[in-house]
Amino acid sequence: MTLIRRKGVAIVDTPKGILVVSGRKRIFSLPGGGADRKESREKTAIRELEEETNLKTKRAKFLFSYIGSKWKSHNGKLIRNNAKVFLIKSYGTARPRHEIKHIDYWNYNCGLKISHRTQKLIDAYLEMKKNGKLSTK
Repeated sequence: MTLIRRKGVAIVDTPKGILVVSGRKRIFSLPGGGADRKESREKTAIRELEEETNLKTKRAKFLFSYIGSKWKSHNGKLIRNNAKVFLIKSYGTARPRHEIKHIDYWNYNCGLKISHRTQKLIDAYLEMKKNGKLSTK
């Protein structure tokens, strides 16, 4: 049996690039995490962004959903992420908090190591932006 993990993910697009976070290993990903019981994925993305980076949210706009591939947890259970991705306009000074040790900004020439899933989500967002399917204002 596969457990479904409800997840909220934040894309914060800044003049420096797209905000990404990492733990000690410096493999960067988008801020986000699992939803608490009865918490919307939008609220989850907002909460996780603040918990991980100290940024506050002005606005959040739903972009798209994604279903991740199955993976095995530390206790051997199969898990699949069911996530919603939000474009978040934020304010404040980003700084690493909790399990996050590094914050940086991704763009095509930055050379940061990002996870495969993160690259897919960023590519999907940039495709929407390129095709005029969203307003970043």
